[in-house]
Amino acid sequence: MSGETSFCTPFERNDLIGTNEVKIVVVGSSNMDLVVKSPRIPALGETILGGDFLMVPGGKGANQAVAAAKLGAEVCFVARLGDDLFGRRSLENFKRENVGTDHVTLTPDVPSGVALITVDAAGNNAIVVAPGANGKLSGADVERARAEIGSAGAVVAQLEVPIETVECAARLAQEANVPFVLDPAPAQKLRPDLLRQTSVLTPNETEAQILTGMEVADEASARLAAERLLDDGVKAVVVTMGVKGYLLADGSGMEFVTAIPVRAVDATAAGDAFTGSLAVAMAQGQTLREAALFARKVAALSVATMGAQPSMPTRGQVEEFDVC
Repeated sequence: MSGETSFCTPFERNDLIGTNEVKIVVVGSSNMDLVVKSPRIPALGETILGGDFLMVPGGKGANQAVAAAKLGAEVCFVARLGDDLFGRRSLENFKRENVGTDHVTLTPDVPSGVALITVDAAGNNAIVVAPGANGKLSGADVERARAEIGSAGAVVAQLEVPIETVECAARLAQEANVPFVLDPAPAQKLRPDLLRQTSVLTPNETEAQILTGMEVADEASARLAAERLLDDGVKAVVVTMGVKGYLLADGSGMEFVTAIPVRAVDATAAGDAFTGSLAVAMAQGQTLREAALFARKVAALSVATMGAQPSMPTRGQVEEFDVC
């Protein structure tokens, strides 16, 4: 499909068009990432000698919140942390990164979420998450942020918190006529109502396959899966395909865009960088196609640095990034 496809945005709100000063509400998870750099991912039952170890704040929701804040958006984060060392460290990091914490709750007698991450020499990763306090995030927590949602340019969520909480966020966004961006990870089957309330869905290949029951391995199969998701009521779909690029699809057509070639150091939060920046750009009035091209640059920059939140680029870094 030609690059002239308009991909009209479902995010158009006249009070936000043309301004960088937008609010993003992120409803989701926060983890402490325990990361080991390794020559390769171990095989089942195998022990290998790794390299550097890092302990850095992560979690898909927190990563997306930090990504949006670093790009200049006002961010309200709705989340739960354990009242422990990891939770307090994460809270300090949110404040340092200018992420709003009025709706971040320290939860007693529950550990913070933890992710155990192995990153190989090519930047690929294997991750196991213990949800901890993320599993306590409720619809009531989201309801308390109703006013923030009503004044937002976009609401962003993922699936590392209870599905009922995500559904509440989608419903409140729809009631306020605010676009809802869903990163369906870790993937699971979704209720039809949630799909119909989703403005933009950002699955990777594996997630698109789980959502549709269709194998997704290349551009052609991604097109078929995206068509199925549009038929299910999602307004727009961006199937992210790692080093291959992404497929963009909405009611006006489909377009495949190749990834920016970069030397990957750690791809752990590339998808979060893409989703968080996509929401910011669209809330600022960019079309879906323009926003995805912007997010493409943000994701490319994010894989060049170890760690999840530390790898999120600033708006200045994105603007200076020269794409050949």
